[in-house]
Amino acid sequence: MEAIKCEGLTKRYRDIIALDNLDLSVEEHSIFGFLGPNGAGKTTTIKLLVGLSAPLTGKAWVAGHEITSGAIGLRSKIGYLPEVPAFYNWMTGLEFLSFIGELHHLSKVETKKRCDELLELVELKEAAKRRIGGYSRGMRQRLGIAQAIINKPEVLFLDEPCSALDPIGRREVLELIKRLSAGATVFMSTHILSDVERVCDSVGIIDRGKLITTSSMEELQRKYARSVFELEFEGDAAPLVASLRAVPWLAKAEQVEVNGSLTLRIQVRDINTAKRELPGITAASGLTLLRYELTLPSLEDIFVELIAGGGKR
Repeated sequence: MEAIKCEGLTKRYRDIIALDNLDLSVEEHSIFGFLGPNGAGKTTTIKLLVGLSAPLTGKAWVAGHEITSGAIGLRSKIGYLPEVPAFYNWMTGLEFLSFIGELHHLSKVETKKRCDELLELVELKEAAKRRIGGYSRGMRQRLGIAQAIINKPEVLFLDEPCSALDPIGRREVLELIKRLSAGATVFMSTHILSDVERVCDSVGIIDRGKLITTSSMEELQRKYARSVFELEFEGDAAPLVASLRAVPWLAKAEQVEVNGSLTLRIQVRDINTAKRELPGITAASGLTLLRYELTLPSLEDIFVELIAGGGKR
């Protein structure tokens, strides 16, 4: 089932096309990472999907509702954390969440129950009666997530949720995002690629308003797998390196140190042929094989390749 679907979504600001004919779908109860450089159209997309802006052309559906600039029925189905969440710093964390509960027309009993649950969930129970003005950036981000889910949304939008956080704050927020996906679809916009690798099920990459690709993490890594094998042996692999030089599909073979161990790295011209023939060549060498791996590129490698190539490989 699709929690989010876009068809031809376009947004223009005067002469600038911020979003160009976006077609996108996101499955329910997944964590979707929306990637792109600054100014690529990530925040514009989120504002359209939460009803804070109207598209020039195209349609989109979120939690079964077609979006418009004033989609009242959508508001009870979604949660939203902007890139820089705004708070009343004179309020305590508990007072702020109670206020948000009232805005969602929750009863006093339900508001109190949700506040207690969420303060425990985001690990702010001990700081609940402290003024928000004294909160760290990580605490403010976690409070922002708590306000975004107080209404138990079906779809949660997070715009750069880990931006400007220190490593400890990022880890705390990412662990929280993982837990939230059990009850909601999470649409997370970010330019921090390592965060996406840690928590996202699928990704979409956007640049200059155009969607370049969407895929699961596994499919993306398989599609852009480099033609490099890494083999680790018990003993010196120099004789095997010498025998490989006569193989027509070999581009380069060298022994390198990886994490303190001597590793044979083999770059090939024809990956399919190498997959068939390399195991047999390895077995015939008589060496004791400890590790055999076709290396996968990092998300950063893929991102740079796609952006630099304009989406073409």
